[in-house]
Parts: sequence; C-alpha cells; structure tokens
Amino acid sequence: MGARTRLIDTAAQLLAEEGVGAVTLRGIAKAAGVSHGAPLRHFPGRAALLSAVATRGYTELLDRGAALPDGTPRERLIAACHGYLDFALANPAMFELMFRRDLIDANDAELTRVSSAVFDFFAAMVAELQEGGWHPATDPRLLASSLWASLHGLAQLWLWGGLAGASFAPSPERALAVTLDAYLG
Repeated sequence: MGARTRLIDTAAQLLAEEGVGAVTLRGIAKAAGVSHGAPLRHFPGRAALLSAVATRGYTELLDRGAALPDGTPRERLIAACHGYLDFALANPAMFELMFRRDLIDANDAELTRVSSAVFDFFAAMVAELQEGGWHPATDPRLLASSLWASLHGLAQLWLWGGLAGASFAPSPERALAVTLDAYLG
C-alpha cells in the first residue's frame, strides 16, 4: 500500500471513529505513524486529503446503486432512497464530510466526477420512473434534486437530533416512508 492510500485510509478511519473535527493533518500523520509534514508530500493541503476521503463516500453510494435489486423503476428508486438513508445513518461523519464544502475542495476533479456520477445515476432512475407517467413534463434532474434534498434533509435532521426522539417520527424508516409516499404516491 502506498503512502497516499495509507493516509486516506487513516483519515477515513479517524473520521469514522472520532468525527470531522478530529481529521486534521497532524492527527492523520500521528495516527498513520508518519511525520507531521508527510501528508503535505502527497496532498497540497487538508482539503485535498479530505476530498479524497469524501470521494470514497460517494464511491460507496455509487456501488450501492450498482447493487440495487432488479425490479420496477419505482421499486429501484425506493431501494436507492433507502440505501441513501442507510448509508447516512451508518456513516454519519462520512456523510457530513461529503457535503461540507468548507472542508473539501469542491473543484477536486475526482470528487466532482464521482459525486456527479452518483447524482446522474439517481436522476436516471427518476427519468425511468417518468417514462411510466410520473411527472413526465418535469426535468428529471430537477425532480431528482428535490427528492435528494428531502432525503438529505431527513438524514441530517435524524442524525443531528432534529427528528430523533420526536413522538411523530418513531424511526427514520417511518419518516422515509412518509417522504416517499408524498413524492411517489
């Protein structure tokens, strides 16, 4: 394993164990057992290293999409929505990092490529559902953006306590079912 990969692995592990705040260049170097300057030999700065870590999160989402079960377009879209929420709840720090533009380099080419691929995959599933008559006149990317925003908001509200413990939302899955019913009927 190369030093670059080792630093990304270490950063991802620190992120999962201790959260976004713990992922500093010094902390990564210490956990990786290298000098505090070693990360800067492989990355121009913290944002570049964190972008590489966030790219892994988007890659996992893309892999989850590729592994969706066969079914109707509606069933596949619902499964993808469940997969997104499951990913967020299982990986809260990664989920946070992936969308923290203040911590990552939004212009990182690989991050942009993979995050765009995730969105494009989701939008393609929406377009497939539209072929069956669901909001056929609406731009599928706009529909996908709206649904994604709802999923993302639900995940964030659950993770950061806005919905967790609310008597009207006994579980994130129940809240997701209501969201999907509102969108898909």
